[in-house]
Order: sequence, then C-alpha cells, then structure tokens
Amino acid sequence: MKASKFLKANKYLIVVLLFVAALSSCNSNDNEGEQQIQLSGVTLDGDQECCSADEAILVRKFLYTVKPIPELSFAVGDKYTVSVYSKTGTFHVGYNELFFLATKNVTGNYVKDVDINNLIPLMYMAKMDVHHSAPASTGAESFDESILAVKRAWVSFIMDGEWTIGYDARVSGSKESFAPVSIHVDALPEGQKWVQSFKAGGETYYLSLVNPTDWKTGSNTITAYVSQKSTSGVTPYQEASEEFTVDIDPRMPDMGFHTSPDNVSLTYQQEGLYAGTINLTMTGLWRIYLTIRDSKGNVVAGGDNTNDGFSSLYWDVTI
Repeated sequence: MKASKFLKANKYLIVVLLFVAALSSCNSNDNEGEQQIQLSGVTLDGDQECCSADEAILVRKFLYTVKPIPELSFAVGDKYTVSVYSKTGTFHVGYNELFFLATKNVTGNYVKDVDINNLIPLMYMAKMDVHHSAPASTGAESFDESILAVKRAWVSFIMDGEWTIGYDARVSGSKESFAPVSIHVDALPEGQKWVQSFKAGGETYYLSLVNPTDWKTGSNTITAYVSQKSTSGVTPYQEASEEFTVDIDPRMPDMGFHTSPDNVSLTYQQEGLYAGTINLTMTGLWRIYLTIRDSKGNVVAGGDNTNDGFSSLYWDVTI
C-alpha cells in the first residue's frame, strides 16, 4: 500500500523525468537521434520559407565542415540574417569557396528562398593608384539538391594583401546590398602556385585550380576555372568567352622530373569550369606544366619549352 501511494503521489514527477530523458536522447549527436528527426519530414514551425526538419539536419551537418566569416555576415531587412562560411574561415591566394546561409531572426530556421548576386572582390594598389578585381562566380547557387538553403560562390584572388568584398542578397521578399568590407588574403605556402594567367588573342585569362588540397595519391579529377579579365579591370573576371583545352604534364622536380601515366587534358564542362584527370603516383611536390590550346587545337599559351625543357606556365601543388 505504501508503494502504491508513493507511485500515485509522484506520477507527475515520473512523467516529467521520462520526457526529459526522451528529449535528451533526441538532442544527442548519435545517428539514432538524427534518424528519428529525419523521419519526421515536416516543415519547421509550419513555415514554408524554411527547410524541413530533414533538410535542417543536413544543413547542421554541413556547418561542421566549414567555419564562419563574421565580417561578411549581415542583416537583410529586419527578419533575416545572411551568414558566410568557408572551409577555413580565412582567404588565400587562388580559388576560395564561399557558402551563404540565411536564417530567420526570430526562430533561427534556415531559409531556402535566397539569391546572392554581384559578388565583387576588389583590391586597391596604392603605389599605382589603381583598383583591380579578380576571377569570381557571377553569384551563388545551390550546389547540393539535399541542402538547398546553402548557396555556394567562389573567388580566386590573384595576389595576397588587403581586399574588399561586397555582394547583394535577396531573402524571400527582402533585398539588401552588403557594402564592401575589408578582408585579408593570405599568401600560399612557399612553393605553391594555384592560379596562373596567360594571354591569347589580345585578352588576359586566368586559370584557377580548384581545391588541390583535396587530392590524394592515385587518380584524381582535376578541375579549374578559366576566367577572362574584364575590360575595366574593376569588375569581376568571369567565364571566358573562348573555349580552350588545357593539356597537363605533371612532374616531380625533386625526383628528377619524373612524370606519371594516364593523365587527361582539361576540357570545358560548364560556366567556365574545366575538368580532366591527373594521376599522382606519390606524395610530394608536383609541378603541373600547362599547354593551352584554342578550339582549333592551336597552342596559344604555355608549351614553350624553356631552358629546362618544360612549359613556362604551370601550377605547383604538394600532396
């Protein structure tokens, strides 16, 4: 009887404790908790602007792989905030990916209806009293159909030092222009070269190697953007108007300049992106000699056989 009276008197306490235990289980980082939330498939707070619970989990997982860039984040109207991320939270010479994510200020929910445009990197050269821009994407787009709330853009800085970046954002019905702010671009580690320029037909082009730090020994897909310098020089350098073929000849300078088999030239894919195959047989410094051919197969840059017998146009990458 005493036990029965105790349970009856404390039934509400028991219910509360069971609820707290269940909530803690759902909020844990284990896969079981995530799977339970993913199966719900409902829109958070009934808000059609925002991701479903499934998508929100994928966004949160993605955010573990990047770091914020606070100086590029800002409020859009009084309802939303746009946050910007990169792999390291910093910038370096060459190709840099930027990821944009909008949230609702009241709920913190992720918003899918987002456009990022007019991304403008700009550098002021005080000694010459001139400004110049750099290769960049025209805007930001969803890069993964399962996480539509995250938009990706890229910039390829052509030198280290102080730059500014500005952009326009539209989140649902609100639009704002983010005024350019100062950022610092780091030099690459010594012995690395991930962006190159060449001239052809009176125009200047830039070759921006994409994420070479992701390469491993063996066969890798090699991608790069080919951008054309703008006429003014102060607007972003965007997709080249001509199509090229980029022949590659990877060599190891520290190992007698030996090469590797089964390499495939980079050819045009879409929106300025070129892709091929590079085979890296061992770790160390690889110098990737480049020969640029036009649409008719004529060599327009590189492939000039300098004193060492190789092209003067190359990327340097250490894996």
